[in-house]
Amino acid sequence: MKIVCIGAGYVGGPTMAMIAKNCPEIEVVVVDINEARIAAWNSEKLPIYEPGLFDVVKGARGRNLYFSSNVKKHVAEADIIFVSVNTPTKTSGVGAGKAADLTYWEGAARMIASVSTSSKIIVEKSTVPVKTAEAIEKVLRRNCSDSAVHFEILSNPEFLAEGTAIEDLTAPDRVLIGGKDTETGRQAIATLSSVYEHWVPKERILCTNLWSAELSKLTANAMLAQRISSMNSISALCEATGADVQQVAKAIGTDTRVGAKFLNASVGFGGSCFQKDILNLVYICESVGLATVAQYWQSVVTMNDYQKERFVQRVISACFNTIKNKKIGILGFAFKKDTGDTRK
Repeated sequence: MKIVCIGAGYVGGPTMAMIAKNCPEIEVVVVDINEARIAAWNSEKLPIYEPGLFDVVKGARGRNLYFSSNVKKHVAEADIIFVSVNTPTKTSGVGAGKAADLTYWEGAARMIASVSTSSKIIVEKSTVPVKTAEAIEKVLRRNCSDSAVHFEILSNPEFLAEGTAIEDLTAPDRVLIGGKDTETGRQAIATLSSVYEHWVPKERILCTNLWSAELSKLTANAMLAQRISSMNSISALCEATGADVQQVAKAIGTDTRVGAKFLNASVGFGGSCFQKDILNLVYICESVGLATVAQYWQSVVTMNDYQKERFVQRVISACFNTIKNKKIGILGFAFKKDTGDTRK
């Protein structure tokens, strides 16, 4: 079996390294058109930092893990193709400012179709809107000249967190695989599941339909961001009343129904995922006529923006209400510890 991942970024690289480590009999190739990034993956200084990542890559690289910019060659030879490309928020056109821009995904699908001479399993690894698989299937079918080639699309969203990616990949809470309830769909799900079963207990591999898997990823990120915004809203109330937000967080976090994770008050959530995915969810809700639901999730982003503005005002206040001729130091520029990711 040969697995190829299109996209050598924060998800594709670590995920494929973990598969290669645990499946030595499978050839795993990460491809990207960015030659400098591929060169970095093949060097002693990887293009991204994650605790433990270098050891995993070094252990499998050259054995059954490869990084290449020869995209078309490896895609043509692949049995399973993971697509892990950027899906940023659209900056223009319909849905600008909220909807996901699937330009890179569509481009990858067209390329896959154009070079394929054998049937393949296509795996959505990028976070995508619900029903993306339906659109991608049309792109694949209409751009492949060989009618004998069959593409089976699966949704396999990644739930790793930057800074703990290797830990999360080693012992995931769950692996989610969504596919069609057809004979070929079930076979594809079983094939991908067999890869993960090399190190993930079978009971942690959840199988759903395509749309449930696609929506689950967006919802998971939205729910985590919601907890952050909820606690940050309480932090403002604590400051106004004299309550201690850390004590409040501990008091409610010890309730097993609530749990302690994602209850630390902060300046707000950052990074390239949470806000993008919530806005995508808002757009999807609006597009199907669920205005009230859209407003609910929009409020999570509104609260996050409020918290950032509130923090800035506190800094300005500490500077006697003026920052003119003042020097302000910021210790740490990434959005969280143990990562070098400074993307917004």
